[in-house]
Amino acid sequence: MSQAPDAPLTHFDAQGQAHMVDVSAKAETHRIARACGVIRMLPATLALIEAGQAKKGDVIGVARIAAIQAAKRTSELIPLCHPLPITRVAVEFEVDPAGSLLRCTAQVETFGRTGVEMEALTAVQIGLLTVYDMCKAADRGMVLGEIRVLEKRGGKSGDWVAPGLT
Repeated sequence: MSQAPDAPLTHFDAQGQAHMVDVSAKAETHRIARACGVIRMLPATLALIEAGQAKKGDVIGVARIAAIQAAKRTSELIPLCHPLPITRVAVEFEVDPAGSLLRCTAQVETFGRTGVEMEALTAVQIGLLTVYDMCKAADRGMVLGEIRVLEKRGGKSGDWVAPGLT
């Protein structure tokens, strides 16, 4: 669960109007964010993915490409996000047979004036949605969840690691 914010919300001006934050005075630094999430499914669906036998093809390979593409297009999806020159996106999928789930972790990097947490979160969610799309014929009951930022590095506010990960 999140804690109360230490600072006021930055996407609103003095009149309460939504606006894009001015980052022109911020220093350019190396920014990194990692996020993760899971998709739970029937054991048989997970077995199809592992065996590469899903009707639509290589589920994990396609989901990885979708996640990378999503990170690059985040500012087109989230209205107040800045378009960023992303320097790296790494997406990993981990099969967890005991939990009957697939875990997606994305790390996004840039050298810029604002962080890449939204890009990492977007990558994870689109990667998982792609898994759902590719496997829904076999399992419409899949559930996405536990989407969160694991850590962020760089910038004025410094480094942050999710509680329990340090």
